Amino acid sequence: MCYFLNVDCLVVIDIKTSISQVAEFLKASGHKLAVAESCTGGWLAKVCTDLPGSSEWFDRGFVTYSNEAKHDMLGVCEATIEAYGTVSTQTVKEMVSGALNHSCADWAIAISGVAGPGGGSEINPVGSVWFAWMKKNQNSIAIKKIFSGDRDKVRQQSVEFALKELFKLLK
Repeated sequence: MCYFLNVDCLVVIDIKTSISQVAEFLKASGHKLAVAESCTGGWLAKVCTDLPGSSEWFDRGFVTYSNEAKHDMLGVCEATIEAYGTVSTQTVKEMVSGALNHSCADWAIAISGVAGPGGGSEINPVGSVWFAWMKKNQNSIAIKKIFSGDRDKVRQQSVEFALKELFKLLK
């Protein structure tokens, strides 16, 4: 609970508002959501299941931190990861498609990035995160963002961004 104004409190409030909006829309439309996460390590799924009654609209989450997990659980091609890396539009699009193909969901979100403090590169510096959203039987949308802050801040901002963008797509 926040008793004074600071950035951490604002982010938590934004996440709660965003997930509530997403939940309301999905419930009203009878749709379900699946998530495929790498750098956020299940944080997005946790936020979804923090809401009572989330089983009405949240189907499942895949925490696919390793390359093997991305391949085994979501069907991401090993050749894709070899050619483009795990933090790429190609990989995140295969992750989101895999989340839909391996679930009963109508919508999916995928997140893969470099939360830090190490692991960055020239192409994907620390804070780089790829997102993909997809509705069943439609094309995916992928976006790269670069967030600032420590590991927790990058991950928190990633969850917030993923939800806000999903809500825009749902409307």
